[in-house]
Amino acid sequence: MGSRRSARIIALQALYQIDICNRPVEEVLSFDWLDKQYNEDAIAFSRELVKGTIEHLGFVDEKIRNQLEHWDLERLSYIDRSILRFSTYSIYFQDDVPDTVVINEAVELAKIFGTDDSYRFVNGVLDGIRKEKIKNLEK
Repeated sequence: MGSRRSARIIALQALYQIDICNRPVEEVLSFDWLDKQYNEDAIAFSRELVKGTIEHLGFVDEKIRNQLEHWDLERLSYIDRSILRFSTYSIYFQDDVPDTVVINEAVELAKIFGTDDSYRFVNGVLDGIRKEKIKNLEK
C-alpha cells in the first residue's frame, strides 16, 4: 500500500476519533494510538490532511452541505463524514493532488470502511464539490 493511501487511512482514523470521541486535535496528532509503524511521509501527509481539515472545517463543512440534498451533515455516518471532510479539504487546498485522485482514493476508502452504499454517496458528493470548484474558478 502506498504511503499516501496509508496517510489517508490514518487521517480517517484521526478525524473519526476527533469527531466521535471529542479527543483534542493535538492529542490525536501525536499518533501514539497507531498500532503499527508507518513511514515518515505517511505520517507527515496524514498530519497535513488532519490539521488542514480542522483549520478549514467551517469552509469544508459548508462545501459538503451544499451537495447534500434532503440530508444533514450531522446525520452522516462518522466514516462518511470523515472521508468527505479530508477529501474536500484536499480538493480545495492541496494543489499537488489531482481532484480525480482524491475522489478515487475517497471512493476506495468508503468501499473498505463504509457501508455498502457509502462509496456511491461519497463519489456523488465529491464529484459535485469538484464541479462547484471548477465552476467557481471559471468565473
